[in-house]
Amino acid sequence: MRSWERALSVLEALRERGQAAGHGWTLDTELLPPHQQQVNALENQGLVELASREDRAELSALEGRPVRWAARLTPYGHDTLAYAQSRPRPEPTPAETDPDRQLVELIPSQMAALRVFVGLAGGLRVPPAEGLAEQVRAASCDHGIKRWRLYLTPEQMESVAYGLWLHRMTGSAAEANRFAREYGVEHSPARASDNPSAAGAAARGGTGVSGRA
Repeated sequence: MRSWERALSVLEALRERGQAAGHGWTLDTELLPPHQQQVNALENQGLVELASREDRAELSALEGRPVRWAARLTPYGHDTLAYAQSRPRPEPTPAETDPDRQLVELIPSQMAALRVFVGLAGGLRVPPAEGLAEQVRAASCDHGIKRWRLYLTPEQMESVAYGLWLHRMTGSAAEANRFAREYGVEHSPARASDNPSAAGAAARGGTGVSGRA
């Protein structure tokens, strides 16, 4: 779930529990500690109000027990939730629903290296996999976590590994190492040379890239 989706789900939970309680507050017994921490983070954005000592004392009297934590939406939180729920939900793209594709999230430096790779397609002996350039152009950025989201076939993932290997050979290994660590796919020229099918793919203009699970 994306960061903004998590935030909206927390806001919705606060609204529902506050309405059910009648006094507008969501109490400490109604949310687990990790969810309370998410609420505390939303307070910094002005979307949530945490109960003051006086508010907690009143709630304790109402509940007949000590209330140590409570939260409710601010007007900004209400409006954010209303605005978000009024927007039509985007339909998933065919790539997102294709079981043969995997969601890949790239950091900005990886995405920059990949753009260079697909931009050189006409001058490479081992060009990017079919459809990879289109995936790069269609990629969306989740600004909350600063990741570029692509939906790639196994062949396209191997091609990404090859592009990041080229990037490694010209300066920085961090991007290729991260991709191998997170997705188990890396390019090895020696392994590709020992694999007749990979070598044949390279000769035909394929990736010539080997994946490692």
